[in-house]
Amino acid sequence: MTPATTGPVHSRTTRRTTVATRKPTVARTRKSKSASGPRKMSASHKSALAKGRRESRAVALYLEALIAAKGKPGRKRTPKSIDERLAAIAQQYPTSSQLQQLGMIQERMNLEVEKAQLGSRGDISELEKEFVRCARDFADRRGITYSAFRAKAVPAAVLARAGIKRTRS
Repeated sequence: MTPATTGPVHSRTTRRTTVATRKPTVARTRKSKSASGPRKMSASHKSALAKGRRESRAVALYLEALIAAKGKPGRKRTPKSIDERLAAIAQQYPTSSQLQQLGMIQERMNLEVEKAQLGSRGDISELEKEFVRCARDFADRRGITYSAFRAKAVPAAVLARAGIKRTRS
């Protein structure tokens, strides 16, 4: 065999360019469906969107409230225990070093914020009621299962009241 036949075979046809012979193309504009004016949504479509937003908001607020109510692990603080610690800081403050005073000021600020948040956490029963009203439709529409809600720490009793059943599918 000769070396010319062992390699790949290439076709060496010349490519003709037709740039000079092409006619200039005119840009075509498509007629949009809304050429006669903006599209209108039906009243049922608007109400369905509003319902979806309302349900999403209710579920999101309830899940956030569950996490906030859960708090940090360990012994829970009460307003009384916070007040006791604030009194202890006030007593120790004058005799402490400058660096310790700085730490006490920060701790006092943190305790005051925590005390304010304890009062604001309060009762999530209103959020729970709205969750119970909306959760089943929300879950059905989005394909969210009982197990997913349980993984987000939603109590089983709340899911039962919402009509979300524990199924084995």
